[in-house]
Amino acid sequence: MSQVRPFHRDDRDQLTELVNAHVAAVVPGVSVSVNTVLSSLERQPDEFVTDPWVAERVTLVAELRRHIVAAAHLLRYRADAEVGADYRDAGEITWFLWHPPASFRPDTDKAADLLMAACLAQLARWQVRVRLASGDLPAPVVYGLPRNWPHVRSVYERAGFRHTGRTEVILLAQVSELPRPEPRPESRPGVTVERTLGQCGTRLTAYEGGQSVGFVEVGTVLARPERHTRPAGLADIGNLHIDPARRGAGWEHRLLAHAADWLGLSGVDRLLAYELADDQGALDTLRTAGFRELTRTDRGWEHRPGT
Repeated sequence: MSQVRPFHRDDRDQLTELVNAHVAAVVPGVSVSVNTVLSSLERQPDEFVTDPWVAERVTLVAELRRHIVAAAHLLRYRADAEVGADYRDAGEITWFLWHPPASFRPDTDKAADLLMAACLAQLARWQVRVRLASGDLPAPVVYGLPRNWPHVRSVYERAGFRHTGRTEVILLAQVSELPRPEPRPESRPGVTVERTLGQCGTRLTAYEGGQSVGFVEVGTVLARPERHTRPAGLADIGNLHIDPARRGAGWEHRLLAHAADWLGLSGVDRLLAYELADDQGALDTLRTAGFRELTRTDRGWEHRPGT
């Protein structure tokens, strides 16, 4: 028989194994440490806006034959005016993980349903205004509810959660396969690229005739050092902007070429990008530059039983 109980510190290794199994299904070659998982249960330092709004945190596990087969982390947000309207007096299943059934661990689906019932009971005890859900793990790229977790989606939907937000496409490129910079000196007179600090990482800005054409920002620090992301050669595009009047002239590819050159010097071999699923133009630009679709993730889940 399975049982649901609060997380204990000596569950940390099994919980980390469960987290990394789900991370591995979304992004290749990434894992997080036990310390990362434990720290994320206490606070989310990267969420510097929403984390201070959290009033209470609860982590539950489902145990089957003394083995952790499912786990969930829940947050209750404060109801005061300082909290953003969408989060005010909200309860959230920040993530819900479980091992699908296998010959050596049958009945895990029953354990998952039992855990979800316990989550809903906790949200009911909190008497929150709205019940939200997600799949945000303390690892790069793993947010929303990735399409790679149909087993988690099935539990959410059986429990009455519905996708109410947007869908994002996560793309990945080998840096070596991105466009290459034009030979120096520049084959386009008057074109320069300047490297500065941007809002989301290192910014590379293209200028033509002294006028800014656009910029790309790449972040090479996707996780805090203590997270020990494996391997280290991963970066992402924080911003890619081209002056509307200059679009369609290949500036996106030129900026990505300079970004690839800089990332190569940094020892980065893979570059991530994120776009809304309905922005076909942006997706086409990235695909022609060498990006491939890694996954899609559905953000924004709300408990709406009976709909």
